[in-house]
Amino acid sequence: PATADEKSFSEDAATKSSSLQTDPVHEKHPSTLDKEREGSAEPDKIADSSTVIADEREDTATMTDKTQNSGENKNDGAPSGSGNGKTTALKPSPSVTNLDQKFEPVVSPRNGGLNGQQTSSETASAIVDEAWERLKKSYLYFKGKPVGTLASLDPYAETLNYNQVFVRDFVPTGLACLMKSPPETEIVKNFLLKTVDFQGWEKKIDKFTLAEGVMPASFKVHYDTVRQRDAFFADFGGSAIGRVASVDSGFWWIILLRSYTKCTRDLTLSELPAVQKGMRLILNLCLSDGFDTFPTLLCADGCSMIDRRMGIYGYPIEIQALFFFALRCAKEMLKPEGGGKELIERIDKRITALIFHIQSYYWLDFTQLNNIYRYRTEEYSHTAVNKFNVIPDSIPEWVFKFMPLRGGYVIGNVSPARMDFRWFLVGNCIAILSCLATPAQATAIMDLIEERWADLIGEMPLKICYPALEGDEWSNVTGCDPKNTRWSYHNGGSWPVLLWLLTAACIKTGRPQIAKKAIEQAEKRICNDGWPEYYDGKTGRYVGKRARKYQTMSMAGYLVAKTMIENPSNLLMISLEEDKKIAKPTLVRSTSFG
Repeated sequence: PATADEKSFSEDAATKSSSLQTDPVHEKHPSTLDKEREGSAEPDKIADSSTVIADEREDTATMTDKTQNSGENKNDGAPSGSGNGKTTALKPSPSVTNLDQKFEPVVSPRNGGLNGQQTSSETASAIVDEAWERLKKSYLYFKGKPVGTLASLDPYAETLNYNQVFVRDFVPTGLACLMKSPPETEIVKNFLLKTVDFQGWEKKIDKFTLAEGVMPASFKVHYDTVRQRDAFFADFGGSAIGRVASVDSGFWWIILLRSYTKCTRDLTLSELPAVQKGMRLILNLCLSDGFDTFPTLLCADGCSMIDRRMGIYGYPIEIQALFFFALRCAKEMLKPEGGGKELIERIDKRITALIFHIQSYYWLDFTQLNNIYRYRTEEYSHTAVNKFNVIPDSIPEWVFKFMPLRGGYVIGNVSPARMDFRWFLVGNCIAILSCLATPAQATAIMDLIEERWADLIGEMPLKICYPALEGDEWSNVTGCDPKNTRWSYHNGGSWPVLLWLLTAACIKTGRPQIAKKAIEQAEKRICNDGWPEYYDGKTGRYVGKRARKYQTMSMAGYLVAKTMIENPSNLLMISLEEDKKIAKPTLVRSTSFG
């Protein structure tokens, strides 16, 4: 028989359990619970999960009955029910609650369809429908016309700058609209015209005036209380974390302009004087003379999608690949008048130099890794093989384990005495799409992705970079950034938006099965999880600790990937063919070892 203490314990537990089940305050959205732990949760942001709780009570009825026996739990020896009819009901985990009840989804692919008998194709179709519906709700309008999409529609998270239109983030949305049948071109055209208009604004940070060709990182519509009307606010880096201008915004703008032209087959927009001037300003800024000894662009940390301190300063591959891509796209659209002919000649020279530099010094496969491992140092002459004086002992241990016999990739950065061996997905995929990588190198990159699927794809595609910075290296490189902890955010986090880049690269290299597998992997969770911005963990298992839900670029990236797989001809909007006129680099066998 149960003792008096055990009876008292059971009665107290039953009373507390009853209060938890009836008090809605205890059934909060998980993101709200996270905020409360940080001391910033608002009491009114509570998710109603009473329906799910009721279902859970039925599921646990049998389990709770078993605890009403003689007061001795045979599993762990903990006190149980006293046999007087009072039980301790089990409270379900917040992870099984319906996270989407407040949003009234248009479809419910997570519920498995009618009687749970929904086919995989029907589920995928429902996910596509929901993505489009939510994406359209993110449209930003100015004077009744759509001009972009807000970064996120997460009602539980603090707004910060997620209520703005980011130039790079809009690119997958623009592509999704162009690839839709029939295409929705208005929002893309309005976006392109509005952003090039911002380029002409005076741009000052403190007492310094930025170059005329700089494009904004983001913009938003706000109400001007002085003029009593809606107005635009554009951020050129003055409000950004770290106060760094977005180098990639101008490149993405040129690339999207070319995609719009390919889709509509209409040269009217690209030939507008304002648009031609915008391209010339961007290109003149990047092709200006300086002290450079390399054709690559020298950049500050945080100047691209990785917009926080992550050790990408110098010559990051993402910027170099986008630079190359934008040069080739601009060459197709520039008119020879108004200085265009001279600019095209400068573009040709830079393209040739970039191809040689990237293919010669950024490429890494098993053979090249072995060559670098055997490099001599302190070579002083124009015939030096180890031209950047890279010290072989600086090669990190993980590279030797990561590099397969079959496959290769374009490394993250090359500068004097420094090689960043990390894998960056954006740079590698753009290198394939722009033909910065040779056909053989493009195939090797796909081989590497297959060989290292668990590392680069994992449970949720895709790793923005690999591997993560940890320990002292993380402290020194990121400055102890609490958002870029290991395997989170930019530091090895998994970003669903990158699906569209992987899919485009896979189709271009004739490996669509890789993209299909990754898309199917994402479809298992991404809709259920509320379209997060990114995932955490070495395999991308967990929704990011600070990830916004209902992130528009996550939806758009999925839609573009899905559309291209179903209709591979859409690849033409975002891919270039190899230019046979470009001189190929002559790769010389190393003589610095033996």
